[in-house]
Amino acid sequence: MHTLRFLPLLLVALFSAPASADLSIDDLVEQSGLQPGPIAMRDLPGWREPRKILVYGSRYSDPALFNVPGIEFVHAASMTDALAAATDVDAIVGSCADELIAAASDARWVQISSAGVERCMQTERIVSGEVVLTNMQKMSSPVIAEHAIAMTLALARALPQFARMMDAGEWRQWGGDIGNSMQSLQGKTMLVAGLGGIGTEVARRANALGMTVIGTRRSSREGPAFVEYVGLSTELKELAGRADVIVNALPLTDETEGLFDADFFATVKPGAYFVSIGRGRTTRTDALLAALTSGRLAGAGLDVTDPEPLPAGHELWQQQNVIITPHAAARGSDRERHAVLLQENLRRFRAGDALLNVVDPAAGY
Repeated sequence: MHTLRFLPLLLVALFSAPASADLSIDDLVEQSGLQPGPIAMRDLPGWREPRKILVYGSRYSDPALFNVPGIEFVHAASMTDALAAATDVDAIVGSCADELIAAASDARWVQISSAGVERCMQTERIVSGEVVLTNMQKMSSPVIAEHAIAMTLALARALPQFARMMDAGEWRQWGGDIGNSMQSLQGKTMLVAGLGGIGTEVARRANALGMTVIGTRRSSREGPAFVEYVGLSTELKELAGRADVIVNALPLTDETEGLFDADFFATVKPGAYFVSIGRGRTTRTDALLAALTSGRLAGAGLDVTDPEPLPAGHELWQQQNVIITPHAAARGSDRERHAVLLQENLRRFRAGDALLNVVDPAAGY
């Protein structure tokens, strides 16, 4: 067993708090800042009172989640079964597959189980707004933020290097040269690229560690009090030169694909750490490798990569200053938050009200 591979998950476990046993939708709205979509479902063209909803996949297999009077829920474990049942459904829970939405010609709403929606942006009925798409944005934000902070702490305290010493059974007083690379995060600056649900939770925790937090967001310069400065996305490279730690919490859109490229890494503060918890394709892997091997970056924590899954022989696996986890940052999260949001959206859909966590097709998130 290689100790290094399990360090970030161990740290996440140590930082995680027990889940609430009786979370209400009001609690969830207050905690996560959820907002209703811009239009009530009853005001959409082609709206009808819902009678049947298709539930796809095993993630939503608990029948207790689906107790809405007047609606029949049809569960499908395979795409073949889902396509056969899709003809007259009013909504789909669990998949935005293009072929499924094409088959469900009466559907006006799709709820997916993830925050990322890039796969759904290939479907014309979603892009046009004919079908309203809602996601689970912000539902796993706390635990993903903990994962990012765990990686940051592990890098700053040289835990990957010490893990290798453990594997070799070595005890070096003060850690030898490794000890000289250790540093404290207090007083350092973290740049959070993407102050959405995940990025805001990362910023909150970094501030609690005594870090100065700066960030970027696409829509405005507004941000919480624990973020010292909020820049627009156009200021990313300028702010990167000030940061000791850069956290990539961006979604994958046409604007963000390949954003962290050679030009970006040329602007980062020498010796900075790069932590990526958004989407792998926002980062050019060859540019990241070059920044690591040249010493421009002191290390990286990657929960997402490009390609993904990362092949066994890939050069990233061989880097001594890199922590890689297999897109696992959301694991261990409080699934109750997902269930509460789903049940509230089912209630709202039945009533014809505006849904929560509506995706803006134009923005891509």
